[in-house]
Amino acid sequence: MELGIISLSDIQTDPATGKPFPYGQRLDEIISYATPADRRGLDVFALGEHHTLEFAVSSPAVVLAAIASRTSHIRLTSGVTVLPVLDPVRVYQDFATVDLISHGRAEITVGRSAFTEPFGIFGADLRDYDALFSEKLGLLLQLRDNDHVTWSGEFRPPLEHAPITPRAQQEPLPVWVGVGGSPESAERAGRLGLPMVLGYIGGPLDHARRAVDIYRAAGDRAGHSGKLCVGISTHFYAGATPEDARKVFPYYHEYLRPKTAGSSLARRSRAGGRCRRRPGAGR
Repeated sequence: MELGIISLSDIQTDPATGKPFPYGQRLDEIISYATPADRRGLDVFALGEHHTLEFAVSSPAVVLAAIASRTSHIRLTSGVTVLPVLDPVRVYQDFATVDLISHGRAEITVGRSAFTEPFGIFGADLRDYDALFSEKLGLLLQLRDNDHVTWSGEFRPPLEHAPITPRAQQEPLPVWVGVGGSPESAERAGRLGLPMVLGYIGGPLDHARRAVDIYRAAGDRAGHSGKLCVGISTHFYAGATPEDARKVFPYYHEYLRPKTAGSSLARRSRAGGRCRRRPGAGR
């Protein structure tokens, strides 16, 4: 079992001015969270990717590279990389670079996005929501496993013996699948033998359990029983005393508010625990 922190980089409104805090200040805060997490022995630090004015981080790899230079042990991942709208070659190159800067501590967690804005921004058709993710995930896995790739598909120009560089220090670079609870997503992660992170924001625990059961059953059918690993990403508020914890509640309540293009700005970090089977770790 491993524990870590995930920040979605929500922008918080300054109660004194009623204006949102500057993006640079928010990024400074996020980077500063990782340093004590590393010193305290937490295992994972993750950053969400968003493309609206509500959030400060649109490129987790860039911020994780800054964190990598200030930490020594904690693993660094996205939470999640919005793969349907991105070029898998660029995604691999960015995270391979983070892996090299961090001396083998990077991971990628890919997902389909809970927001629609990235599809319009990057010119991806929302009607191809799942097909985009499926094709690009397949390409990403080829890229991480081969230093030259020949490939063709529907949504990206073909590759002909293309050199994929730099190569990550880890072989292979870990790729997790972020799942919001849909049975199809859980089945795909299990069928591919990839570790799965389940986003659990609320609702009956049986719903989350069903997604895990589907994941494990699909993995077993595909012969991946020994490779399967499940993580959960959830949220909480805490403090040194119960009174301190209660003071956080207004920020937590604002964090839970739905984020839309026309809504006011908010911030909140999330924390979660997960297990991991590292290559060569024997567990």
